[in-house]
Amino acid sequence: MVVENEGITLRGKVRWHRLGVDEALARLESSCAGLSEADARDRLAAHGPNLLTEEARRGPWLIFARQVTDLMILILLAAAVIAWWMGDVTDMAMILAIVGLNAALGFSQEYRAERALAALRQLEQPQVVVRRDGQWRQVPSRDLVPGDVIALEEGRRVPADGRLIEAVRIQVNESQLTGEAVPVVKETRSLPGDEVALGDRLNLVFMGTTVLTGHGLAVVTETGMRGELGKIAHLLQTVEVQTTPLQRRLASLGRWLAGAALAITAVIFLAGLLRGEPLNVMLLTAISLAVAAIPEGLPAVVTIVLALGAHSMVRRQALIRKLPAVETLGSVTTICSDKTGTLTQNLMSAEIVAIDGRLIEITGDGYAPAGAFYENGHQCNPASEPALLALLRAAALCTNARLQEQEGEWRIFGDPTEGALLTAAAKAGLWKERLEQTHPRVDEIPFDSQRKLMTTIHRDPQGRVVVFTKGSIEAVLSGSTIIADGNREIPLTPERREALLKMNQALASDGVRILACATRRLSAAPSAESLPAVERELCFLGLVGMIDPPRPEAKAAVALCRAAGIRPVMITGDHRVTAEAIAANLGIHEPGRSVLTGDELEAMSLEELTARCGTVSVYARVSPEQKVKIVQALKSRGEIVAMTGDGVNDAPALRMADIGVAMGKSGTDVAREAADMVLLDDNFATIVSAVEGGRRIYDNIRKFTRYMLATNSGEILTVLFAILFGLPLPFLPIQILWINLVTDSLPALALGVEPAERNLMQRPPRPPEESLFAGGLGLHVVWVGALMGLLTIGLFAWTLSTRDLVHARTMAFFALTVLQMANVLAIRSERDPLWRIGWLSNPQLVGAVMLTLILQVAITYGPALQAIFHTTALTAPELLLCLLTALLFYAAVEAEKWWWFGRRGVSPQGVAL
Repeated sequence: MVVENEGITLRGKVRWHRLGVDEALARLESSCAGLSEADARDRLAAHGPNLLTEEARRGPWLIFARQVTDLMILILLAAAVIAWWMGDVTDMAMILAIVGLNAALGFSQEYRAERALAALRQLEQPQVVVRRDGQWRQVPSRDLVPGDVIALEEGRRVPADGRLIEAVRIQVNESQLTGEAVPVVKETRSLPGDEVALGDRLNLVFMGTTVLTGHGLAVVTETGMRGELGKIAHLLQTVEVQTTPLQRRLASLGRWLAGAALAITAVIFLAGLLRGEPLNVMLLTAISLAVAAIPEGLPAVVTIVLALGAHSMVRRQALIRKLPAVETLGSVTTICSDKTGTLTQNLMSAEIVAIDGRLIEITGDGYAPAGAFYENGHQCNPASEPALLALLRAAALCTNARLQEQEGEWRIFGDPTEGALLTAAAKAGLWKERLEQTHPRVDEIPFDSQRKLMTTIHRDPQGRVVVFTKGSIEAVLSGSTIIADGNREIPLTPERREALLKMNQALASDGVRILACATRRLSAAPSAESLPAVERELCFLGLVGMIDPPRPEAKAAVALCRAAGIRPVMITGDHRVTAEAIAANLGIHEPGRSVLTGDELEAMSLEELTARCGTVSVYARVSPEQKVKIVQALKSRGEIVAMTGDGVNDAPALRMADIGVAMGKSGTDVAREAADMVLLDDNFATIVSAVEGGRRIYDNIRKFTRYMLATNSGEILTVLFAILFGLPLPFLPIQILWINLVTDSLPALALGVEPAERNLMQRPPRPPEESLFAGGLGLHVVWVGALMGLLTIGLFAWTLSTRDLVHARTMAFFALTVLQMANVLAIRSERDPLWRIGWLSNPQLVGAVMLTLILQVAITYGPALQAIFHTTALTAPELLLCLLTALLFYAAVEAEKWWWFGRRGVSPQGVAL
């Protein structure tokens, strides 16, 4: 860097607000053309990534410490102390070993969840438009370095601190830095004074603030923790552990079950003592049962499944920003989607222009500036068509997008609609960069959703001031008084207005999006006060018709929505006729459904809209602000709404919706911050895929909840039945702890990755207020636990009548484990039997079951383990009897499915068969 001048630095820090643009660029050894890639790499190595210091996360040691200080672990440690006090060193050693295994398993689960969440956070790194080697390109914001020239656009977050070098009506929200909610109008001139307050540094922009309006360029001055936001970050290094509503419900359930389990355990303990059982045995048994009964791992498994499920959705191009969204997705009843880029390809291509009452077609695909112009089937030369050149020149200059070739592919930096205009102009030999040299821009009125216009002001080669305006045909016509007719200008009569509107309607009915262009000459550059008046007394130049073809997969996704009981709704700013044509093509708009325009929407009260919105499939000419009203109306009807959006003004609607969905490619940072989910491909089909993924994850949460509660109740009821029937205790404490450790965790976690049910997207949406125990889950837990306990105690009593107590306990120990493995296989599907879904469709679960059985066989037949777990070898007939009992139990669970689906004719979710 160059040597710092006295008076420009303060305590070693450059006072960038005092520097002019050229001085700031010189001090950073940069230029308006930006840095070279080689220089940027060197600076990145020197300055480090443009990131705030990562918030303190739970490291491995903290995660491990949480395991060994958990209440259940402390209870087990107390049991080990009791065993040692009673002189049972073997039980003490085994309890400590189980504590270690349980802590290791818990550590593994939490560490995986933390890693999955960290991976999701990494995917949220925003892309920034930066000039390198004189070319515009997109790079991750973490790769920015001092001296980089970055583009600032409406709705984007400022990625690093910088000195403005170009500003066109920029207003920035700096409330998170200054506390002032009023937007700050920015400028490029240098500011006097040494100690200028942060909110008064009008020529600087700061990381984390948001561009509300306008656009410009800035040179990066500080990155990462060296910026103003970094100073605040030093004070905010705290961890906020968030839990989902489902986790809170499960934690509450766990506390209720713990109370019930402790009460039953106390009864068992007292009953055993009254029966004459040894105190040490009953004490350890009661503690072991309490540990086994309480599903302390349930919230942890939920966290893992939600985090891993959210991570897996990235492969579906859906980035889940908030874990509760995974649960809510399963309840969505209405998807309100933008048209452009979500239902269509967002690949605008100018197909036709209308000038002098003539229609000229344009050939070519995408953004490649290769194509020709045809009128009535005959090719025409744009150079000999002054009216065509005037229209395309206005269209190209009245844009903020850039058309560039990178690695053999033509790409647009900015709005796709403006990209289509630039491409059409380039096909006629009118390149924006050259036009800006001869027609430099002196001012701009940015596009506004209320005006539906954008205007730029230039000086032509003769030094005269010329205005170019583009926007909706209605808005441009309302400001036009004359119309171009060849080389002359004639009055814009009512008849000519009507002819233009009819032409617009005819094109729009074919799904063509129309933009109108106009121009005006001024005697002098307008002042800030007179600027709005330049959009009056315009000369109408013509129309440009563009096509954004529907995505090939959108039609199938809409059909899948309807099959799943979800209503798709299109919301667009396009003309009503265009919107209706595209919606009908995709299957969104059907006979009997109505279409509402923004004007009609504005005139309706919320109550009136609530009464009508159930039959509206298309909203046309809608402003972003009106989306809030649509969401309010739908939610008033009890709908669970997913709403897409990409602009700054979409943020309120995204926050109000049950699932706010932002665009990952074309969306603004403001929209992404407000959203629950980001579409990495801006594709409607991705929303439907995410809904399917959310339903699958919720199904799997129900499955492992069903499994864990049923197995826990089976263990408790087995001991309770033994006491009620006057039998000895069927398990020793060490055996109970082993069953709880082995059979609960691994199979339950494997159930969390179970593939989707085959009828998943043929169900109606799940009611959001529905209990986790809906569809008979609570009844299932009770009767399955009871049957498991009765079968186990039956085998125990039968063996006890012919063999000794050790053999009988081994029989019960082995039988209960096998029964629980049969249970986990049977509940893999709430509808289909195991042979229909396939043994190997969930290899993780098959592996967990096989590992559990292998370990149980080792405990039963391994001499060293027999001494620890107090077991003995079972005979072949006894082993076969355990397996036959498990098969009988499996058949009973499968019979429950038949009762639900066959005899009753409905699924647990209420789907008629």
